[in-house]
Amino acid sequence: LAPWVPVVGLEVHAQISSNSKLFSGSQVQFAAPPNSLVSFFDASLPGTLPVLNRRCVEAAVMTGLALNCSINKKSLFDRKHYFYADLPAGYQITQQRVPIAVNGSLSYSLCIDNKMSQMVTKTVRIKQIQLEQDSGKSLHDDTRSQTLVDLNRAGVGLMEVVMEPDMCCGEEAAAAVRELQLILQTLGSSQAVMAEGQLRVDANVSVHHPGEPYGVRTELKNINSIRFLAKAVDYEIQRQIEELENGGTILNETRAFDSKLGCTVPLRDKEGKQDYRFMPEPNLPPLILYDAKSLPANMNHQQVINIDWIHERLPDLPSVKREKLVEQYGILPEHSFTLMNEDGLAEFFENVVKQTQMKPKKVIGWILKDLLGYLKEHSLTVKESPVSSYLLADLLNLLEKKEISSTAAKQVLAELWKGEGKTPLEIVKEQKLQLLQDQKELEQICQAVIDRQENE
Repeated sequence: LAPWVPVVGLEVHAQISSNSKLFSGSQVQFAAPPNSLVSFFDASLPGTLPVLNRRCVEAAVMTGLALNCSINKKSLFDRKHYFYADLPAGYQITQQRVPIAVNGSLSYSLCIDNKMSQMVTKTVRIKQIQLEQDSGKSLHDDTRSQTLVDLNRAGVGLMEVVMEPDMCCGEEAAAAVRELQLILQTLGSSQAVMAEGQLRVDANVSVHHPGEPYGVRTELKNINSIRFLAKAVDYEIQRQIEELENGGTILNETRAFDSKLGCTVPLRDKEGKQDYRFMPEPNLPPLILYDAKSLPANMNHQQVINIDWIHERLPDLPSVKREKLVEQYGILPEHSFTLMNEDGLAEFFENVVKQTQMKPKKVIGWILKDLLGYLKEHSLTVKESPVSSYLLADLLNLLEKKEISSTAAKQVLAELWKGEGKTPLEIVKEQKLQLLQDQKELEQICQAVIDRQENE
């Protein structure tokens, strides 16, 4: 038989960076005391009405433009009905019929055979981006056989980015999500910290033979780590292939990834299509956006959202920043990926280059090998580094002036990691002084031995 062809599509939920929720004035704050950030609307008390958050709309438009989407000047809100303990209204406000952005694309790069020097660029189509509200959180207490509900997250603004099934393995899915994460963080539309649930991924996986229709797909739900996403997708592909080759069938079901066991486990079947009873949200009018051409002359600019105004203020995206790093500093393209993939590392590198006489190609070695190696070994972020860009630049200047050797520089760097507030020059002087003292002591010992031999 012809080899199996895996198909992977993603749905990414990104929490919008906003001080308040999508339809209420409740504050958004991670790890706040349970049920301390809940308005009457979040709790679905009768008579409460939604008020759309302008910041969330702007963030969605900005993200859509960065992902090459067409922005719908008129989008609609809908109610998606389902019962869950942490969804007090019994429905979620989302955008099912006409979302805010459609038909985009995301380019991402990945290594061939894990070789950073061999990279290929691929593109995944973006079907749509829609605004919707998050649900609350259920806390299961197994010892007391009860479930507690925290509504702090209920109503928080989300952007759901729906990707077409254009990927074929876990590595591609992980690379696409990582690039999306970098774009969101660059835009400031989402902090996208997966450990805090600000970026959650659902993966749809199926396999089929070439020329045949797509196979039955399974959904991997709520994956909150890029590394786990790659493992989950690859495991599920292999599981489906083995199941089919052994004469079994694939169930249309929702599965979860067990990171401890390294496998996917069934959650619930999806054979019977759930009827969400979508209906237009009666309490929200259509969302109308404008561009420079359609903006009425007498319109108050504070009361409308201008797509062109947002487009003009888009920052350089990660792909552009990488090109500029390669062009400006002459570093290798794979090094630019490493600099951009670590939060704050590109800025650290540029600060060091500005303050040192050493060429960027030599600086990059110290940054990626020594600095990044130490940070990863001690599970530190760039911002938590005990060695600042100023101190590292000082050290590299001493090395460039040949005042110290490369071996001595590494010894000085080892002292700088201790974070005792000393400068490289102070450490060098201390080491020289210590060396002189050691040499003097050695001379005294040798002289004592000579004197003893002469006396004998």
